[in-house]
Amino acid sequence: MAEAVDEAGAEAAQRYAQAAFELGLEGNALEALEADFAKLDAAFAQSADLRAAAGSPLIDPEEKTRALVAVAESLGLSPLGRNLVGAVSRNRRASALPAIARAFRARLARHRGARQAEIISAKPLTDAERASILSALEKAVGAKVEAESRVDDSLIGGFIVRLGSRQFDASIKSKLAGLKLALKTA
Repeated sequence: MAEAVDEAGAEAAQRYAQAAFELGLEGNALEALEADFAKLDAAFAQSADLRAAAGSPLIDPEEKTRALVAVAESLGLSPLGRNLVGAVSRNRRASALPAIARAFRARLARHRGARQAEIISAKPLTDAERASILSALEKAVGAKVEAESRVDDSLIGGFIVRLGSRQFDASIKSKLAGLKLALKTA
């Protein structure tokens, strides 16, 4: 599910991610925060109800904060992770949690000297397929690449890789769209 993020929301996500990174660095908790954001991402990806509740302006902000902190506790987030969820929610930015997680991972990858990529495939990738894609990316950019993977069965087959502002689309869906366009113009 693609989420439209306005410019102000993207800037806020960057600021929260930077603050989380600095707090994690100070408290020697970067790995714990990385795990926390992975758990949050998985929860948001799996639960339409969670996404709806986080984005709903109809839910009282204090009630939403209590509920999201309870979700964070049930997911086993670290104290810093739970505090971050609470602060984001209190400031009425709960719907930005997935964007904050992406921005944090990108910041952490830069800190580690790596680039952050996203691999979207039609089916779960095997370890060998994932390693092959990462190896090709690392050769192309000349740096270590860390990647998040997710499945989007609407691609029909193949995969899409996003690395910064660049995108490589080797999906059947895009090839069919190109063929359809070519047939229309013929």
